[in-house]
Amino acid sequence: MQNVILIGMPGAGKSTVGVVLAKKLGYAFLDADLVIQSRQGKLLHEIISERGVEGFWQVEEAVNESIRTDRTVIATGGSAVYGERAMAHYQEIGTIVYLSLPLKEIRQRLGDLDERGVTLRKGQDLAGLYEERVPLYEKYAHITVDCENLSIREIVEKIARML
Repeated sequence: MQNVILIGMPGAGKSTVGVVLAKKLGYAFLDADLVIQSRQGKLLHEIISERGVEGFWQVEEAVNESIRTDRTVIATGGSAVYGERAMAHYQEIGTIVYLSLPLKEIRQRLGDLDERGVTLRKGQDLAGLYEERVPLYEKYAHITVDCENLSIREIVEKIARML
């Protein structure tokens, strides 16, 4: 199966880049967070409130692992990399692209973390989350794209060249 799976921190532009990249490649687009919300009938932050961070990750992994598609750009949630089975599945069905941005830029882009459905453990801040996740993004990525100071169009062009 030929898919492109976008991973990275919340605010890195996975969904925005994904839509434009899908149009450029002639692929479909799928936002994994929207699939989670649709299947659960709840917003991400509601699921996190009800089930806790780890409970949300279990739901997220089950949804990501169940995605069966071809010629699709898939934008994952920032915490998708915590699901080993789901990431192994994504590695089998496509090319995983890590949209890399420095913490400073992520911080500027993000608004209310709770409202956004960002899974922070008790006492964890954005910097701690960033330090924890970057090695996971790097571990699973087939391709890493440095997105700092690039427009959406420039990021899409860069990904398309690297694929």
